[in-house]
Amino acid sequence: MTDVYLGRDDRPAQLEQIASGKVRDIYSLGADHLLFVTTDRVSAFDVVMNQGMPHKGRVLTQIAAHWFERTRGICKNHLVSTSIDEVEDLDPEWRERLRGRVMIVTRCEPDPIEWVVRGHIAGSGWKEYQETQSICGIPLPAGLKQAERLPEPIVTPTTKQEAHDRPLSPDEARDLIGEERWEEGKALCLRLFQFGTEELAPHGLRLADTKFELGVRNGKTLLIDEALTPDSSRMWAEADYRTGISPPSYDKQILRDWLETLDWNKEYPAPELDPEVVSRVAERYLEVCEMITGSRPD
Repeated sequence: MTDVYLGRDDRPAQLEQIASGKVRDIYSLGADHLLFVTTDRVSAFDVVMNQGMPHKGRVLTQIAAHWFERTRGICKNHLVSTSIDEVEDLDPEWRERLRGRVMIVTRCEPDPIEWVVRGHIAGSGWKEYQETQSICGIPLPAGLKQAERLPEPIVTPTTKQEAHDRPLSPDEARDLIGEERWEEGKALCLRLFQFGTEELAPHGLRLADTKFELGVRNGKTLLIDEALTPDSSRMWAEADYRTGISPPSYDKQILRDWLETLDWNKEYPAPELDPEVVSRVAERYLEVCEMITGSRPD
């Protein structure tokens, strides 16, 4: 397959790399800005696979930019530009390799938690509910079915920058970031979730849950990282939705389901991926990009 950029050790020498995550590489652009490069790396169960997904970095960039623009009325964000041509001192080869997969963003201080909002009971939340009738310490009504809509969306934060993200109770999150910050972030993320739910519905998509990241610059809260992408969200086609099952989602669920069939302990090293599975996941990313933004990456 073509159009796969994994980054890691393959990076432009002209730029100073300051961080590398599961998917994004981050470079310094001076005192006020950063360059986010979204690679085609893909992770499952917090393990980065050896192979990438064709087009994935451009898909995530296009979708994130779409939502950053659409949500400016709710919350300011860190996006300045998605044009690689605004990055100086980059040779032509790298300029083309990175085209369509970059965001120039404003530096800020990220929150030490990830803001997970759930509107339906699915995934790890469903497993926890079956054991405790709660999610992250938040009690829920008895008798809920898998994939059922919750009485109201809930915020179930997690840690970040650990080998495996760890769920936090609201009280634990308050202890980390303070009462005022918790209440502000919770209210903001619930508004963003509701907006995303309403925006996706006409496209035949149901937003089950999603992850937001917030940061602060000059005392102002910013939406950062990405928003409402297949990597950060569980989205279901309305036509496929019903309770009592795990509906097929527009994220990496195809990959996760395939990995579950293997004799693999969900630790490094990752197994080699089936090319047919890679092709199916890549097409799923392109499909949801077109549904949300109206086009596929060039």
